[in-house]
Amino acid sequence: MLIVDHARDLAAHEGQLLGRSAWMTVTQEAIDDYARLTGDDHWIHVDVERAAREMPGGKTIAHGLFIISLQPALQREIYQIRARGRGLNYGYDRMRFIAPVPVESRIRLALTLVAAEPHALGTRIVNDAVIELEGSKKPAIATRHIVLIENDPGDS
Repeated sequence: MLIVDHARDLAAHEGQLLGRSAWMTVTQEAIDDYARLTGDDHWIHVDVERAAREMPGGKTIAHGLFIISLQPALQREIYQIRARGRGLNYGYDRMRFIAPVPVESRIRLALTLVAAEPHALGTRIVNDAVIELEGSKKPAIATRHIVLIENDPGDS
């Protein structure tokens, strides 16, 4: 894990792979929970019996937006900023859902730092984020993620 004192210190790592998270198994329970929370209960995600009959591979698949929503938790395994204020999601650019994530698949996040730039609030961090799918040559998702990290109130 990369640990820096301040968000601006990440600039020394621009253009580098910051690391990969541990593998995480995508369970049917998690998919079902996401479906309940969002109302996206399309059968390809939640109907195990129908998926066994009609889906390639015979399994339900995770919602792409559910997999993207795991990125903050997975990112915490890759780098940490000791002195910081709030982190604000600024957006995603060029998000692509490349390969489906069947239930019981294992995924992990690979994070490459594109930039860590000064911003009026603190530091603007731009990462190329790839959700890798174990056993697949193709990633599940690839995107550019932008976060604003406010300066720590005690930071001089």
